[in-house]
Amino acid sequence: MALAYRPIRREPLTIFSFALAWLPNELALQTIVLQMVATALFVAFGALDGWAGWLGLALAVAGWIGLVGLAVTGLRATDVTTAALTEVRSDAFPVPPDRTLPTWGRWWRVSRGIPVGSRAIKATRNLDYWGDGQRRHRLDVYRSRLAPPERAPVMVYVHGGGWVIGDKREQGKPMMFELVARGWVCVAINYRLSPKATWPDHIVDVKRALAWVKEHIGEYGGDPGFVAISGGSAGGHLCALAALTAGDPAFQPGFEDADTSVQACVPFYGVMDLTSDPEGSAVFGPGLVEMLEKTVMKVKEADHPEVFRNASPTYRVQPDAPPFFVLQGTNDTLVPVETARRFVERLRAVSRSPVAYAELPLAQHAFDVLASLRTQASTSAVGDFLDGARAARAAGGTTAMDVTAIRNIPDIESPPGI
Repeated sequence: MALAYRPIRREPLTIFSFALAWLPNELALQTIVLQMVATALFVAFGALDGWAGWLGLALAVAGWIGLVGLAVTGLRATDVTTAALTEVRSDAFPVPPDRTLPTWGRWWRVSRGIPVGSRAIKATRNLDYWGDGQRRHRLDVYRSRLAPPERAPVMVYVHGGGWVIGDKREQGKPMMFELVARGWVCVAINYRLSPKATWPDHIVDVKRALAWVKEHIGEYGGDPGFVAISGGSAGGHLCALAALTAGDPAFQPGFEDADTSVQACVPFYGVMDLTSDPEGSAVFGPGLVEMLEKTVMKVKEADHPEVFRNASPTYRVQPDAPPFFVLQGTNDTLVPVETARRFVERLRAVSRSPVAYAELPLAQHAFDVLASLRTQASTSAVGDFLDGARAARAAGGTTAMDVTAIRNIPDIESPPGI
């Protein structure tokens, strides 16, 4: 629990720090309940018969106080995200003035922590977006059963995992379930992974999936005219890079003319700089570039610096970037907060679109994977940001759903496993 407050930021202990801090940070109240039950059992069996038992009880109570502090900090994410949206709200970008209460992410889902869908959500799984039969070239589509969508806005989610692990079934569910409950169509994609895959295979697959969405999402009630993209960690890198490189032929071999543009981008704790620039990813230490050279790019940065630079969203910022909402935790030991700060600074300097930035206190890596208090706040804010992006686009003459029509869709809880 102490690592949730003061994480270790020195390699190779950063992963150790993340692994121990993640669960108590996001599920602080649940951790207290479990520890109280265990403590009660120990007391019932005579743990307080000696001084050691009383010392253990005192340490447990001190730990509970610390966990309460983590829970309170999770609640504060609402204030942080609200402030981030207030900063970009304008007549031209009309983010709702009042925070939208969660539709899917209600208190009883947050209390159990594990994001489980509901019978109100219809999933169409393992659609082949490339047409080559590869398992990694498949995607899942989520939509509402209760209010079948028609020309609904679309969210494409790219999972993380350091470009080497991960699956479309594992991440982004709280946000996608919340958006589906608000009337969206969501798409979770797989892509080729290293070491079998070599860069730029990963981003090429993301682009190919976007091209499929533009062409086919109408068959599932989605509007190809409004497609947002999101992802976490390596997925945050890939979604940001995709949003900043629409139509780049280097990342669209064989489908250069396909539309891969997006209308909004929401990266969570993304790896925005893959170079060894001392002002950029050097905050990671040498481990990132060494891993990329050996496993992902399979070339030395010293020999091919352009490969690493062109793959870095920080160096691909441009005036025509879509609206961005960047979310980052201050205590992230896998993707240091300095990475997000530098990316946002550079993007704001050139982009003609709003760039919102929420820096969440004490948040570790992968804070949005579980249905936590912090996730509840961030997903609601993402939905409100996207409402603003859609309203701004509609005002510019592009058809979009009425943002008031997607609220308060009724929900049905699913049995376990759905």
